[in-house]
Amino acid sequence: MANSNLDSQFVKMTESKIEPLVLKLAVPSIISMLVSSLYNMADTFFVGQVGTSATAAVGVSFTLMAMIQAIGFFFGHGSGNYISRAMGNKEYSKATTMASVGFYSAVAVGVLITVLGLIFLKPLAVFMGSTKTILPHACEYMKYILLAAPFMTGSFVLNNQLRFQGRAMYSMIGITAGGVLNILLDPLFIFAFDMKVAGAALATMISQGVSFVILIIMASKKGIGIDFHKLTVKGYYYKEIFRGGIPSLARQGCGSLSTLCLNNVAAGYSDAAVAAVSIVSKLMLFAMSALIGYGQGFQPVCGVNYGAGNYNRVKKAYWFCVKTATVVQIIFAVTGFVFAPKIIPLFRDDPAVINIGSIVLRWQCITFPFSGFNVLSNMMAQTIGKAVKATVLALSRQFLFFVPSIFILNEVFGLQGLEAAQTSADICALIVCIPITASLLKEMKSSQSE
Repeated sequence: MANSNLDSQFVKMTESKIEPLVLKLAVPSIISMLVSSLYNMADTFFVGQVGTSATAAVGVSFTLMAMIQAIGFFFGHGSGNYISRAMGNKEYSKATTMASVGFYSAVAVGVLITVLGLIFLKPLAVFMGSTKTILPHACEYMKYILLAAPFMTGSFVLNNQLRFQGRAMYSMIGITAGGVLNILLDPLFIFAFDMKVAGAALATMISQGVSFVILIIMASKKGIGIDFHKLTVKGYYYKEIFRGGIPSLARQGCGSLSTLCLNNVAAGYSDAAVAAVSIVSKLMLFAMSALIGYGQGFQPVCGVNYGAGNYNRVKKAYWFCVKTATVVQIIFAVTGFVFAPKIIPLFRDDPAVINIGSIVLRWQCITFPFSGFNVLSNMMAQTIGKAVKATVLALSRQFLFFVPSIFILNEVFGLQGLEAAQTSADICALIVCIPITASLLKEMKSSQSE
């Protein structure tokens, strides 16, 4: 991208009115995140018509997809955060180098995941919570997901790099095209070709490949772009990727481990329990995707203005996002709580699944309105380069408090305790988030006045 275009983008990000700027950037990001979550939602919906064990297999396999996503977010957020701050400092050459390092590194790790995953496919499926009845379905599904790993990691990087440049509309095009294709291919492969679970995974693999190609084109024509000749192994760039990406890796990676623990504990009750918690996980992921997409509209505004020293704009954008997100989340939470028994059967019409899933969903709806504050605080800390605080916030909800809640509440209260584990973790995470966020805002206030 020519420097004149980058200068124009800089002016837009640092001088435009905050509220419409954030909303303009957030809408395509929200759509991208919702479509991304639809990949697994669609598989869960269509596979749910095959059987309970097949539905549980998609839930078990989701842990693998989340781990692949964690790698993509690590390189994507790590490089993207740096790119937005570099644009704020008008260091465009460094931004291009970082874009190339982040992309090619992620694809290389994706290839490694494919090779190792296919070699250890069956033990991996068992490790992720497959019972004897779930295992055959899980192996069929995971095989294709592993083949798609390089496309998935690369797509997540390109998507995030475009977002952090304020080019979310172009990232949305690539993600949405793949998501729509996945929804169209699912019934074709699952039912028409009678591939069942394998058909759902094959549809996902093809869709991810299409997204990958479109995003490469968009990044080259509309963004800073990637250039193989700019690829370098200098420690400076990997240090910056680590600093900006480790909170995402912690959040996504440890979230995957938490899901693994949840599936394994639920498997001790029944396949229906695994299917139920899996369905609720997808539903909450879908709702959280809208929130995360909204926060992603905030991140480029935050990064560029922080890099330019406009800390008051950062704080104004942050509070605008927190207030509006909380209102929307309350609406989602009330809707989910009231209609839980009608929502779960849409994915699996099994009385045991409906009973367990409805209770789990209602518990999670109680604390869902707090998530906006937690997620946006985490994103702000990550974007301005406060890696330690961002990592603590990222780990709190989905790992530090969730994993102990799973085992402790299950041990004390049985299945009822397991159903309330996420709610317990959310409350503890909120208590940690408040003082950390206050310290970040105080630090920016002091820097602005100097």
